[in-house]
Amino acid sequence: MATAQSYRSQAFEAAAQKLGLIVVKGKDVPQPLAVQSGTDLALDYRDLAKAARQITDYAQRHPVGAILGLDDSGTLLAAKASAELGLVHNPPEAALAARNKHIMRQHFAAAGAPSPQFRYCQLGEDPHETATQVNYPCVLKPVTLSGSRGVMRADNPQEFLSGHARLAMILKAERCDEYLVEDYIPGVEVALEGLLDNGELHVLALFDKPDPLEGPFFEETIYVTPSRLPAELQAQIVEAAAQGAAALGMQAGPVHAELRVNAAGAWLLEIAGRSIGGLCSQALHFSMDMTLEELILRQAFGMDFNQAARQDQAEGVMMLPIPERGILRRVEGVDAAAAVPLVTGVEITASLNQSLIPLPEGNSYLGFIFARGETPQAVEAALREAHGKLRFEISPEIALARMG
Repeated sequence: MATAQSYRSQAFEAAAQKLGLIVVKGKDVPQPLAVQSGTDLALDYRDLAKAARQITDYAQRHPVGAILGLDDSGTLLAAKASAELGLVHNPPEAALAARNKHIMRQHFAAAGAPSPQFRYCQLGEDPHETATQVNYPCVLKPVTLSGSRGVMRADNPQEFLSGHARLAMILKAERCDEYLVEDYIPGVEVALEGLLDNGELHVLALFDKPDPLEGPFFEETIYVTPSRLPAELQAQIVEAAAQGAAALGMQAGPVHAELRVNAAGAWLLEIAGRSIGGLCSQALHFSMDMTLEELILRQAFGMDFNQAARQDQAEGVMMLPIPERGILRRVEGVDAAAAVPLVTGVEITASLNQSLIPLPEGNSYLGFIFARGETPQAVEAALREAHGKLRFEISPEIALARMG
């Protein structure tokens, strides 16, 4: 299950082919566009009951071994359809908790999991009143959007009101009116990639995020593994992630957790019931030439996956941030960036003449740089050097008015 714009489909299809599995694509596209988008089942993710019936009807005619949600949008439907077919997956309630940040925070709080204090809000409430009642610094966060879209830090009531105005525009465009105001958690941010098997968390990788994510927006850039944090802190991170997954009721499949670490320990920011986003999984290589997607499929189909371990070399990825709003006209320096020692690939995913929208309104990147080396420090340095060789020509968008 994935949107038509998902980065993740191709990698899972390659892993399925390697394992001899047949892929049936269920995408959130209108039926008239199904053929041209390579979709086997055209599904409306907004109508979970109807979409789940389409999947169960298909399963009555064809054997189905597992249903996977490749990105956030597909996890709810995958869980619901799997439950109706008796397939291994997270309970639908757990999938919803991992998708809805308000429900997630409620579960964390009830379980005593280390996470920020929060306040649930709606656009209909008076933001001026809310601005006088929250702790500062705080973070405004949409309940269901992903990729740091709409996430903004405010250090005082004036910044809160400014951020609220921008957030309101984003939420109205998405036909949503729910958001959270959370206490800002200072510290170093990390990402944990794992697999749940009968509720047990198997850690596959722990990524450091060496660029500070302090706001006002929270655009992610560099991920590097293995982590350089002390072993004691890494153990706290794993414990917190496992506690958070259990609090949500998650039982099976991939886990992508975002946490912060400071003097008080490890703090849960979010847990998603899917694997790492974008093309970032290309920064992970496991023994026996297994990819992350192959491990996920092996676990879903009851195959052995416990023998696979991440290869010894350090690995990293840089998600190329969008520096300004406008139209992408030219990209230069790709060959020079790819030639940097330790760099294993440079992929520009933004198309020429494409409209670019940076955070907090946007939800995409210019592309990705990948590197492998002996140490995390060397990998990080290679990623930064390669990024410095890229040049992006972005021209302003021209607003056209109708002549009367």
